Amino acid sequence: MAYVKALACKECGQEYEAKALHVCEFCFGPLEVSYDYEAISKVISRESIANGPPNIWRYKDLLPVFGNDFVSLGAGFTPLVRAERLGNALGLDELWIKNDTLNPTGSFKDRVVSVALTRARELGLKIAACASTGNLANSVAAHAAWANMDSYVFIPANLEKAKVITTSVYGGNLIAIDGNYDDVNRLCAEIASEEPDWAFVNVNVRTYYAEGSKTLAFEVAEQLGWQVPDHVVVPIASGSQLTKIHKGFKELYKVGLLDHEAKVRISGAQAFGCSPVATAFEKGLDVIRPVKPDTIAKSLAIGNPADGYYALEVIRNSGGSCGSVTDEEVLAGIRLLASTEGIFAETAGGVTIATLAKLVREGVINKNEKTVAFITGNGLKTVEALEPTSGPTTTISPSLDEFFEFLHKKRSE
Repeated sequence: MAYVKALACKECGQEYEAKALHVCEFCFGPLEVSYDYEAISKVISRESIANGPPNIWRYKDLLPVFGNDFVSLGAGFTPLVRAERLGNALGLDELWIKNDTLNPTGSFKDRVVSVALTRARELGLKIAACASTGNLANSVAAHAAWANMDSYVFIPANLEKAKVITTSVYGGNLIAIDGNYDDVNRLCAEIASEEPDWAFVNVNVRTYYAEGSKTLAFEVAEQLGWQVPDHVVVPIASGSQLTKIHKGFKELYKVGLLDHEAKVRISGAQAFGCSPVATAFEKGLDVIRPVKPDTIAKSLAIGNPADGYYALEVIRNSGGSCGSVTDEEVLAGIRLLASTEGIFAETAGGVTIATLAKLVREGVINKNEKTVAFITGNGLKTVEALEPTSGPTTTISPSLDEFFEFLHKKRSE
C-alpha cells in the first residue's frame, strides 16, 4: 500500500485515509485512489510486468492493495484480437477486439471484483455483496466462494435466466428485487450503512473496485507493444469503466512505461433504451438526466449512472463521441461480430459493435485510426435475446435426397 497516497475527492480534492470510503464527507463527491507515481516509476518496468503472472496482478504496483494475498480466479490478460474481417466489413484498416468474454466468469467484472475483494479482505470486511445487472453478480458469487466468504448478491427480478443460474450455482445468497437496477442500488446503499462488516463492491469499496478496470488499458498497451491505440469504443453502464480506461492509459505514461503521452480518443456506447450519457453528449448538456431503462442490453441498463458526468467529460476532452443504438441494431452487432471474428458477445457487446459501426458511418472514427473495441461479456449469458430469431437453417429427414435438395436450393440462392 506504500504507493497509495490517499483517497481523494474528485470534486473538492479533500483527502482521506485508504479505508472503506467512497463518498466525500464535505461535498459528497466520489472518491478516487491517488498514487505516488514517482515511487512507482522506480520499481515498475516493462520487464517486471512481463515476469509477472498472466493476469491483472502483473500490474499490482498500479493497483490499490497492500501485498500479494489476492482474491483471484485468474482474471485478465485476455486476448487482443486483430479483427481484419470485421474491420473490412466496417471499412477500418486496423481494428482490434479486446475479448473479455474469456475471463473466469465470462465478463470484465472479474477484474474489478478481484481488486475489490482483495482490498475488502485487507480491511477486515467479512461479507461480499453487490447490486448487479448480472455480470457482477456472477463474479462476486464466484470470487466469494473461492475466498470462503459469505455473499449477498442483489439483482432486479427480471434478470436473464442464464445470469441468475450462473450466480446461484456458487451457493451464496441471491436476492431478487422487484424493481430496476437503480432501485436495487439504492437498497444496497441503505444496507451498507447498516452493516459495517459487509463489502458492497460497488458501494462502500467502490473506490477500489473501480481501479480494476484500469487493467484493460494496461493490457491493451502491453499487447500492442507498449503503444496506445488512436481510438477506443467502450460500453457505458455506470460510466466507471470508461473513465478508468482513460486513467489507465494516462498512468502508463506517468510511470515511464510509455515513450509518449497517451492521447487516445475515447468513445462511449449505449443502448437507445438506456442512453442518458449519449443523450447528454448529443444535446451538448453537462447534466446527466436519469431515465427508466427499456432495453435488451440489461447489463448496461443503469438509468442514473454514478460516473456518467465523468464519462461525458472524458469523452469530450479526448475528442471522442458517444452514440446509442436500437435493440435491433444490438442484435445485428452480436451477429456481425460472431460471423466475422467467431466471438460471441452478450448484448452489451452488441451495443459496442453497433455503436462502432455507427461512428464509422458518421465519420467520427477515421478509416486509418488504430481502433480498439472492448467486448465485456460472453454471449451465453444473454441467449434469450437471440432466441426469437435463431434456430436451424432447415429441418429434414435423415435422407440423402432431401439433403441434396436443400443443398441445391442453397447454392442457387
